[in-house]
Amino acid sequence: MQDIGTEVTAAGIARLAGVGRAAVSNWRRRHDDFPRPVGGTETSPSFALAEVERWLRKQGKLAEVPLKERVWQQLAGHPAGPSTALVHTGCALLLVHDRHPVWLEVSAGSDQRLAELLPNSLDQVLTPRFGMVRRPAVTAPTAAALLPSVPLLRGAAELAAETGARQTFEFLLGRHLDANSRQYTPTPADLARLMADLAGPATTLLDPACGTGALLRAVDPRPDQELFGQDSSPEQAALTALRLALHTRSTVRTAAADSLRADTYGTLRADAVLCHPPFNERNWGHDELAYDPRWEYGFPARTESELAWVQHALARLRDGGTAVLLMPPAAAGRRSGRRIRADLLRRGALRAVIALPAGAAPPHNLPLHLWVLRRPGKAPAQPEVLLVDAGQLLDGGAAASPAERGRDSGGGRGMLDREDVRAGVVETWRTFDRDGTAPEQPGLSRCVPVVELLDDDVDLAPARHLPPPTSAVGAAELSTVRERLGRTLRLTADLTPPPVHEAQPARFPLTTVGELARAGALLLRTGGHGAHARVLTDHDVLSGTAPSGTLPETGEQPVLVEAGDVVVPVLGGGAVARVVDEATAGAALGRNLTLLRPDPAALDPWFLAGFLRGTANNRQASSYASTATRLDVRRLQLPRLPLDQQRRYGERFRALAEFEDALRLAGRLGEGLVRGMYDGLADGTVAPD
Repeated sequence: MQDIGTEVTAAGIARLAGVGRAAVSNWRRRHDDFPRPVGGTETSPSFALAEVERWLRKQGKLAEVPLKERVWQQLAGHPAGPSTALVHTGCALLLVHDRHPVWLEVSAGSDQRLAELLPNSLDQVLTPRFGMVRRPAVTAPTAAALLPSVPLLRGAAELAAETGARQTFEFLLGRHLDANSRQYTPTPADLARLMADLAGPATTLLDPACGTGALLRAVDPRPDQELFGQDSSPEQAALTALRLALHTRSTVRTAAADSLRADTYGTLRADAVLCHPPFNERNWGHDELAYDPRWEYGFPARTESELAWVQHALARLRDGGTAVLLMPPAAAGRRSGRRIRADLLRRGALRAVIALPAGAAPPHNLPLHLWVLRRPGKAPAQPEVLLVDAGQLLDGGAAASPAERGRDSGGGRGMLDREDVRAGVVETWRTFDRDGTAPEQPGLSRCVPVVELLDDDVDLAPARHLPPPTSAVGAAELSTVRERLGRTLRLTADLTPPPVHEAQPARFPLTTVGELARAGALLLRTGGHGAHARVLTDHDVLSGTAPSGTLPETGEQPVLVEAGDVVVPVLGGGAVARVVDEATAGAALGRNLTLLRPDPAALDPWFLAGFLRGTANNRQASSYASTATRLDVRRLQLPRLPLDQQRRYGERFRALAEFEDALRLAGRLGEGLVRGMYDGLADGTVAPD
C-alpha cells in the first residue's frame, strides 16, 4: 500500500525518473496534468509520491520504481520528518533482525492492525537489547505515531529480505546524512578506525558525544563488550543505539542528554573512551558546573569547552584506561588552557598528540589533532610525551624524495584510509605505549620530555617540537630528480601540439548527453554509493592522480569504473573530463562525479571527453548558486558525427591529454626539485657551488 502522505521534492522526482532537475521543471511547465504541489515552499515545493508515480507511469517515464528508491522517498517525505521515520524504521528492522517470525506475524493483515500490534512487539526487542537506562534513547513508539510509517516499514522489511537488515539501515542512514549534511558533523570511517585502533582492545567503551555512532561502530565487535553512548540530540542518540544493535551482539546502552550538564553514566569506569566533541562551544555549562568534581586538572575557561570534554573523558575511565579525542589544533596552544595542559602533562594523563593532515575530518580546512590520554591511577607519571605529525606519512616522511614530497597530494581527505598511514601512526603509538619511548623520526615523530613542554605557553602542536626531515639523500637524489625533470621537459616539447590553422566555425548538428543516454548510446551513472577500497574522487579527476578516496558503507553497491569510461566532475565550474585507463579501472566512482560509459559501436570515448571539455559547452550546461557552480551533465552537447570522424577528433584529444599529463608531471618534479634545493642548501647537505 502506498502512503498518500509521503511527499517527494523535485530532486526526488528526478532521481525516480533518472533525469535532471531541469527536466522536472519542464514537465511542470508543459504538462497541465502534472501533479500539483501538496507542501514545501514556493521555491522548493513537494508533491505526493503516489500521484507522481501514477503520472510518470502514464507518461511512460517510469516502468517500476526500484525498491530502494521507493523506501528512501517514503522516508524522506515522511509527515513526521526523516529523522523520526528513520528511528521508526530502525526499530522495525531490529525486530526483523532479532525476531523475524514475530515480524511476519504482526505484519500479516491491515496497516491498522500492524500499527496496533507493533509497539508491544518492539518493546519485547528494545528492552532486552538496550536495558533500563535513565533517559533512554530508544523507546517503542505508540500505535498512533507508527501508523503513518507503516508503508515505509513494510518496504524496509521487504528491502531487508533482499540485502539484510543492517545493510538496509546503513543505506537509509547514509542517504539521510548526505541529504542533511549541514545538520551533522560526521566522523569519517577511516578516522574512526584510527581512533579505535589507538584505544586498543577494550571490553567497556563510552562515547559521550556519540552523534550517529561512527566511533563505537568502528570498534571490532565482541559479544562480551558493553558499548555506552550519549548525545544531546535525541534523534542521534536513538540512531546510534539502533545502528550498533544491528551491527553487533554487544550490550548497547545509549542515553539522550548533554554529557557535560546531565551525565547519565556518573559511576561508569570504562576501559576506553572515544570522543569527537563539539568544537568552540561557549555555552557548554561553564556557569553551572564551576564546582563539578570532574575538573581534576583545573576548571576550564568558557572558551575551553574541549578541555572540559577531555576531563569528562578522563573521569569516566578506570585507572589505566585510554581515551582518544579529536581536537581542534587551537586547543593545543590557546593561552587560556595552558594551566590545564600543564597539569595533564605533569600528572601523566596526556600521553600523545597526533597532528592529522588537513581535510581528515570536518572542518576540512584545519589540520585536526588526536589527543591520546590515560587515567594515571597510582602509576608514576611518565617523563615523555609522544608527538606525531601524520601529515608527513602522506608524503613518505623523511624517506621521500623531494619530487614525492612536492607532489599535489590534495590534503588529507580520503588519505587516512591508506593502510600504511594508519598503520604507521598506530605502530608508533604502540611502541611508545609499550616501551615508554620510541625512536625519533625526523619530521614525523618524537618523544618529548615533559619538562621541555612546561614553558610559558605549554604549546603541544607537534610541528613546533619535531626536528625537520632531512633532505632525502642530498645531492645525489636531487641530481636524479633533475635528470627526470629534463626527460619530462623534453617529452613535453615532443608532445606540444603542432601549429594551429585558422578555420571557419564548424556548424555541426548537435545532440546532448541526455539524448544519447535515452537512445542507449551511453550509460549514465552517478557516484558516491557503497564502501570500496579504491575510490576515484573529484580531486583525482581534476588533478590527474590515482584513486585516493574512501566511501562509507551505505548498503548500496558502488559504481565501478571501467577502461574507456568518461568521468566528469559536477561541482566547481571547471571544464574537465577524464577517460579511465587500465590502471584506474576497478575503482569505485566517488561523490560529485558522473560516469558516462559510451557504446564503442556508437561513440569514441576520447571524442566524447574532448567535446565535453569545451568552455562554452560547460557554461551553457552549468547552474550557479551563491557558493558553487553545478554542472548538469545531461545538457552537455556534442556533434553528431560518424564513428570514423569521431576517431579523428579522438586521436587529437588523446594527444592533448598526454601533453597535459606531461605538463603536470613536469610541474610536480620542478616543485620537488626547488623544494629539495632550498632544504638542502638550508641544512648544509647541498653545497652552494
